[in-house]
Amino acid sequence: MKFLVTGASGFVGRRLCAELSRRSNAVRAAGRGALVPVPGVDAVCVGDLSGDTDWTQAVCGVDTVIHLAARVHVMDDKAADPLAEFRKVNVAGTLNLARQAAAAGVKRFVFMSSVKVNGESTQAGHPFTELDAPAPQDAYGQSKHEAEQGLREIASKTGMEVVIIRPPLVYGPGVKANFAALMRAVQKGWPLPLGAVHNQRSMVALDNLVDFVVTCASHPQAANQTFLVSDGHDLSTTELVCGLADALKVPKRFLPVPAWLLEAGAMLLGQRAAVQRLCGNLQLDISKARSLLGWTPPVSVSEGLRRAVSTRVNGGIQDEESI
Repeated sequence: MKFLVTGASGFVGRRLCAELSRRSNAVRAAGRGALVPVPGVDAVCVGDLSGDTDWTQAVCGVDTVIHLAARVHVMDDKAADPLAEFRKVNVAGTLNLARQAAAAGVKRFVFMSSVKVNGESTQAGHPFTELDAPAPQDAYGQSKHEAEQGLREIASKTGMEVVIIRPPLVYGPGVKANFAALMRAVQKGWPLPLGAVHNQRSMVALDNLVDFVVTCASHPQAANQTFLVSDGHDLSTTELVCGLADALKVPKRFLPVPAWLLEAGAMLLGQRAAVQRLCGNLQLDISKARSLLGWTPPVSVSEGLRRAVSTRVNGGIQDEESI
């Protein structure tokens, strides 16, 4: 099979291209500029992702498109109209690619969406499922939802199969943002006020997500389906910090501050959303992936955390670009 991977220079894209190539597939990597070469992978520059991008060269001769490229969620968006900016890339850009792919005879289009389409949090013991009504609460989640709707319409009109994947937080070698900051804090031995947080959150290790994407790209039963994906083992924030400390081989240092007190302090400091992500629940039910595709996460949480910290050198992190 021949694959086109967009966002190929990103955190997930590089690992995915390498894995597809390792499995003896022909891979074409698409990006905005010069791409870091991956052995056995062809590269094509398509410029910025928008409703006007010309994908003619990129989709020629391709069986399956795996679309990772996106305007990603940012914590402090400076755009005057964030939703409009997200729509330009994540909706118009995605649907433009899908239409050109269908016209070129592409058989399957795998779309990396987000659990933010489902919402921001769950009640304890009541994880999100694919059957839940979408409830995006920010511009990024809304744009992914609109892209999903457009892709289903294109699939119904053209016959091109569409597979939608909604991951939670992805962690692994080169992870950035809040997860990287938490790793630094744990490695430096800072006492963290997270010793009494008994929430449950789903995450997905990079290697598990890549394996699932490859499965969705080829499994006959994945056609025209939507999937949630995770490690299949949820952690409290306290358990996550313990796991990182074990992976880094450093002592665990906690302050047992109750979650309600953390949230109260965060409200006073204007950081309520950040603390809610640390203290709240966000669980995903992946039983559909298990039953329909026979998929099991190949990497355990402990091994995923060990791999995530493996790029820490000299107290820093070897960063990769985001999706």
